[in-house]
Amino acid sequence: MQWRHTGGVLLLAGALLALPGPHTAAPWSPTASAAAPADGPDPIDFAVVVDQSKSLADKDLALETEAAALLSQGEISERSRAAVIGFGSSEEAGQSPVHEVCPLTVADAAGRQRLSDCVPQLTRRDPARMGPGTDFPAAIRQAVSRLTEDGRTNTPKVVFLLTDGKLDVGDSPEYGSDKASRQSNGEKRLADELARARAASVQIWPLGFGGKIDRDALTAMAEGGYRGSCADVPGAVPRMRVVDTAAGIDKALQETFAAARCARIAHGTAGKPPADLSVTIPPIATDGSLTVGKHDPKVRVTYYDPSGRKVPTQGEFDGSTFEVSGQDGPVEALRVKNPMPGAWRVHIEAPEGHRDREVAVRAIWQGRLRSEVVLDPASPRAGEEVVVAVRMQTRRGVVISDPRQLEGVKVSAVLSGAGFSPVTVALTDDGRAPDARAGDVRFTGRATVPATATGDLELVTDMAAPGVTSDRRPLHARTAEGTSAVTAGITVDRVTVHPGDTVRATLNVTNNDSVPHTLRLALADQAAGSELTLSRTAVTAEAGRSSRFDFTVAVGAGTPVGELGGRLAVLDTGDADRTLDTAFLDVRVEAPPTWWDLWWWAVVTGAALLLLAGTVIAVRRAAAGRLKDLTGVRLELLRDGTLLSSVTVRRGQSPGGEYLFTIEEARGAAPALRRARSATSAHRLRRTGSGEMLLRPHGGREFGLRPGVPAGLDAFEFVAVGGGGRRPGRTDGTGRGTGRADGTGRTDGTGRTDGTGRSAGPSRPRGGDGNGGGGWRDRFRRGSAAPGERGRDRDRNGDRDRNGDRDRAREQDRARDRSRTAGADEGRAEQPAPSSQWDPNF
Repeated sequence: MQWRHTGGVLLLAGALLALPGPHTAAPWSPTASAAAPADGPDPIDFAVVVDQSKSLADKDLALETEAAALLSQGEISERSRAAVIGFGSSEEAGQSPVHEVCPLTVADAAGRQRLSDCVPQLTRRDPARMGPGTDFPAAIRQAVSRLTEDGRTNTPKVVFLLTDGKLDVGDSPEYGSDKASRQSNGEKRLADELARARAASVQIWPLGFGGKIDRDALTAMAEGGYRGSCADVPGAVPRMRVVDTAAGIDKALQETFAAARCARIAHGTAGKPPADLSVTIPPIATDGSLTVGKHDPKVRVTYYDPSGRKVPTQGEFDGSTFEVSGQDGPVEALRVKNPMPGAWRVHIEAPEGHRDREVAVRAIWQGRLRSEVVLDPASPRAGEEVVVAVRMQTRRGVVISDPRQLEGVKVSAVLSGAGFSPVTVALTDDGRAPDARAGDVRFTGRATVPATATGDLELVTDMAAPGVTSDRRPLHARTAEGTSAVTAGITVDRVTVHPGDTVRATLNVTNNDSVPHTLRLALADQAAGSELTLSRTAVTAEAGRSSRFDFTVAVGAGTPVGELGGRLAVLDTGDADRTLDTAFLDVRVEAPPTWWDLWWWAVVTGAALLLLAGTVIAVRRAAAGRLKDLTGVRLELLRDGTLLSSVTVRRGQSPGGEYLFTIEEARGAAPALRRARSATSAHRLRRTGSGEMLLRPHGGREFGLRPGVPAGLDAFEFVAVGGGGRRPGRTDGTGRGTGRADGTGRTDGTGRTDGTGRSAGPSRPRGGDGNGGGGWRDRFRRGSAAPGERGRDRDRNGDRDRNGDRDRAREQDRARDRSRTAGADEGRAEQPAPSSQWDPNF
């Protein structure tokens, strides 16, 4: 035999005892009865039986020893008991097939310490005391004897058998005289021991490792022991399991133990330290343990609840109780009573040299629910049909309302009493009568009280679901004899309230008796923290009358939110507090509305209005910015109507709608427009949000400027053309007009300028030297022109005047004509034609 995958055994201890107890409702023995409800998880007696055959390496044995030392560390119930037994064979005198390392020990605080002290004895393997074979019959006999020696018949008993081989007693003399007969006799002895375990209600859960497992033998051992389970759910019946890979050992071990205990496992994440791991605990969990398989004791663990708060390792915090164990071992467990549901964060740290092993976290949990039972009628007569309704709530008082939390659940009730055998009532939540609504997690069924019933009745519910158990809280009632003198019915509003509100209720009573009856109102099955009070606790039913009584149930300010658990009952004090009627409190408590809940609509509306206003303002500002922008506006400098220089405003040169410029008059060159970088000695052209252009000469006052219309600026004329504006026609120094300007100033090839100062073709003004050119001074002095040409120029300028200033343009032309005529007689020196001072790259 060879133990190949012992690494997982290291995690077994933390997995095994980190689990809550199984259902007390389970039929662990034929004489099981309804136990009194306990607040904590149920206990379990179990033995871990470990194969110690000689093929087991020393390092594997050390790992087993370390794992066994942690068996008690994660146990939730302090009433549980654990034993650790090693086994091999007996082949020589003085040898024993079993070694009881730890006797059955209560896993309370002191017992856990005793278990930790005795487990190291496993490492002292003495061949003189134990043989190398595998004696399954002896191992099972020892475990069954220890689990049954004190007669705790109602406590579940489980044997976990860890082995890497198969039955091997061929060298054990007690089984026969030769090898063949010994093996045969060993198999018979094993069958006898399994029968004994079955009779003592001891389950056998074999877990095999490696590839040489005798699967048939392990299956026979699982089926040969007690076949009762902790619940009537799939997977709860003992079965063998084989793990072929080392990676799946720890998971398989925990799942096997959880199945035997009717617990559930939530697999979390894994990682190497430092890291944050996570695992989710469901709302239905009432007892749980976060097990951290850290392998190395140097790994340090910190726990945070779903709200992100660091929780203590010992003591109480926010309604939960915490206790950590195994901090100095390879498996650490944080046991939590009433855990907060949601995703828990587990932070792991380790010093250098201890970060090479992967750490995994799992949550092992169980939900212990409290049952609320209503019997209608509350005091039935013998032979009368009754309706049984049951719903569940957690220890925190949260009523289970999500059917997914009880997936696969089976619910029933047992009615018992004097004069008849117990009657089982099947309960369903399928919406079929008498069940009112499917999926509301309220289980309902019908039954008939036997005609032989007399006196008291007891109704106990039994719920079976993976990882969930009910407390089997009994409901006591009495049979009624004949027609009841007083009948009553309670109705409670099905509403949603806030802590501090009230719920309306009504009691209708008919008293057929000849005397008054005093009836008492009472609350039952209230969860801890439920602050409920009745506005009236007693009423008087007058003789021979039907009456109606209105009252309220006050929900205290400290009542927890969620479905309100509990029942309302009315009892007849004149008939030994006989229950006349009961009703569930179908009330949901929600947190009081916050300021946001009350005024969110106003905030959203205001925000929408502000957003709209902001959008409008932004649009307007953007539009105003576009109107102010001087990009594309052409500035022209003229003297006596003649273009001296021009410049076009480029993108980004008019921030805020302003453009600064100067007039540069260098010696020997024509005056030119230049963009200025600062306002010092600069003129300013700006455009308002309405599109109006304003010019402020340096040191002067600002005035309006019409696009295309000249304005005086120092000794010059200034024109701004933009936004489709036009300026009046002008001559080019030869006496010819500019013609029909197209917005760019270009004309045909007759020598007319194009508005930029450049000639569009050859120019031959009269009085020149025939070279077609003249100096810029001659342009200022004006050349003469024939009368016909002057007339045509005036006509063209008049036709192209888009600014409504025709009279002024004609007057200027007449003045220039008179000047040219007078200057023609004097003669002029020919000068080169002026060139434009506009720099296209300015």
